[in-house]
Amino acid sequence: MSLRLQHLLPIAAAALFTVSGCKQAPAPSESATQPQPAATTPQQISGQDIVTLERKPTSNGTKPEFVSAVVLPGRGMNLFSLKANVPGKGDVDVFYTLPLAEAAAKLNGGPDDMNGNSSFLQGGAFLVPYPNRIRGKLSADGKTITTEWKGKTITLPANWKGKNPGAEPHAMHGLILASKTDDVKTETTADGQTVTGTIHAGDFGGYWPSKTDLAFTIALAGDTVDATITAKNVGDQAEPMAIGWHPYFNVPSGDRKQVRLHVPGEQTATVNNYDDVFPTGKLVPVKGTKYDFTAPDGVALDDIFLDDNWSKLKRTDGAVDIKLTDPAAGYGIDVLGLSPEIKTVQVYAPPTKEFVAIEEQFNFGDPWGKEWHGMDTGMVTLKPGQAVTWHVQLKLFTPSK
Repeated sequence: MSLRLQHLLPIAAAALFTVSGCKQAPAPSESATQPQPAATTPQQISGQDIVTLERKPTSNGTKPEFVSAVVLPGRGMNLFSLKANVPGKGDVDVFYTLPLAEAAAKLNGGPDDMNGNSSFLQGGAFLVPYPNRIRGKLSADGKTITTEWKGKTITLPANWKGKNPGAEPHAMHGLILASKTDDVKTETTADGQTVTGTIHAGDFGGYWPSKTDLAFTIALAGDTVDATITAKNVGDQAEPMAIGWHPYFNVPSGDRKQVRLHVPGEQTATVNNYDDVFPTGKLVPVKGTKYDFTAPDGVALDDIFLDDNWSKLKRTDGAVDIKLTDPAAGYGIDVLGLSPEIKTVQVYAPPTKEFVAIEEQFNFGDPWGKEWHGMDTGMVTLKPGQAVTWHVQLKLFTPSK
């Protein structure tokens, strides 16, 4: 459900954990005889200042409230971490992520971070101009794949592949994972703080048919975090565009089995396997299957493995409302997709991890693949001067007992 790549990369291998098919690396062993000094919290990542949004709780512990957010302008405006004050629990981490000092060591542009891949292995990376996977013809050096959009050849970094022998390299999670942000500004609002910024993405390092500007707004308030990305075609050619997000939602209680998930999607896209996670082009109704999460109060995850894409989404008051509820912690969060262009939701939830990645995005995986037989797969076409906005809100709630 990740750029410039300096033209490009051996496939990014080890990282923190497999996202949509990547396993968590073991923690480094600790020395009993030589304790390591505490790492200093960095002020910058990728050469740009880290932005922290903060607010003080106002409900005296009677309802859940967001209290802080950390944004990384040097990594495509990654909404890296969120904290909330939850009645009876105090401050909890909303996202599953590393401490900043450890993260900075991985977000370093090195062999395991080519294309910015480490960005989508933690926190909440934004995915532009394509979320999910794109397949194509692999170059002789294995660094790029070539595909086609409306008769135009598009070459993309082959920055990911499954772990099984012979797994097919492909493009994954967009081209801004390691992008820097211009005009970063923070302002205090009546109930929190807001940060804005612009990525002048151009032709995304030579990979895209036209030029694009991306305007970001991330607003922290009491029970709401509001995020928008507006992509505008500032070039002279038409271009495809899709936008998504890759936040890992934490399980505050640590008890993943009793966590409940609600997804208002009536069908899922079958995949070839959970290593490649390539769509077959077949859409299957969820009713009567283990992928039916349409119950209003959700369904317990138990030990089910998910790396799946839901579509035919029902909206409530205009929003695609995904609910993640942790009854043991008295905690719940709504992920509200407000843009009409949000057509699919990818959920990644391995049973051995205490997170659920919920990715509201425009498109199906491999959107230009022949398996779709010309179906509208959610990619938007922007003519010169046109723009499209991705808009998602997070809202906290206390589940009923």
